Amino acid sequence: MTKPVLIVGFPGIQALDLVGPFEVFTGASHYLAAAGADDGYRVTIASVDGQPVHTGTGLALVAEPLPDPCTPRDTLVLPGGFGTEAAVADAELIDWVRAAAPHTRRVVSVCTGAFLAAEAGLLDGCPATTHWAFADTLAKRYPAVRVDPDPIFVRSSPRVWTAAGVTAGIDLALALVEDDHGTEAAQTVARWMVMYLRRPGGQTQFAAPVWMPRARRAPIRGVQEAIEAEPGRAHRISDLAQRAAMSPRHFTRVFTTEVGEAPGTYVERIRTEAARRQLEETGDTVTVVAARCGFGTAETMRRSFIRRLGVSPDQYRRTFS
Repeated sequence: MTKPVLIVGFPGIQALDLVGPFEVFTGASHYLAAAGADDGYRVTIASVDGQPVHTGTGLALVAEPLPDPCTPRDTLVLPGGFGTEAAVADAELIDWVRAAAPHTRRVVSVCTGAFLAAEAGLLDGCPATTHWAFADTLAKRYPAVRVDPDPIFVRSSPRVWTAAGVTAGIDLALALVEDDHGTEAAQTVARWMVMYLRRPGGQTQFAAPVWMPRARRAPIRGVQEAIEAEPGRAHRISDLAQRAAMSPRHFTRVFTTEVGEAPGTYVERIRTEAARRQLEETGDTVTVVAARCGFGTAETMRRSFIRRLGVSPDQYRRTFS
């Protein structure tokens, strides 16, 4: 029997949060039908009033009225988008999600759709992820949720999954197809969508840019720029403090306050970003890249990659070069 999948729509939704999982589930249905199976997915989009759902970029999507929440369904998808704030404040929508969850085999949030799941109480006491830019807000607003900003997606509970922003919804939908129908089905759908990679849930959100606030004080900004311009230099605290015309202790305190992390941590972040780009763009060995980016040894760089990105340099290169 086909598995009913319902994707909740609301004004200001992120188009790809909705369309990505939609295409994965419908693509899997076409694959399964061609293989003679009759257990694909029946995907519908529904909104509170049944009116077309307008995305944040103006695209209008046809929607049905939200059905009886007690109707059994296989999968409920809660997308995100810039309209999430208004959706979270819509008591009718949240009450429907809360009532529908017990009658659904699995609930999936994509991007800021995690706010809808959290508001409905589905993530209390659970690990969860969301788009890296909104992770801090989710954690502050819902302290009962254990927010992890790094993974592509997380199985938050036996029945609830949360995914990071935008394209991560495709990764999670493919993982669910794999759970339901096996690796070949998921791989075929991914190839049909011309995806060069199917990312595992534990992978770090590599798409998050290495962005750090610029210090207000010109001497500290100068140090930041020096580190970024030449990540391979030694960048000892004493040298950085001298550049800023401060004592090492005072420099460390001011830098941490203005930038948000200690100088050594900042240096490692910039070096990791530089090494990441070189692994993508050059054929140089890991040892050469490690030395050029200031890590000294390949082992030091490997530990930094695993700590910051969740994969080794070799794994990263195989994936992204």
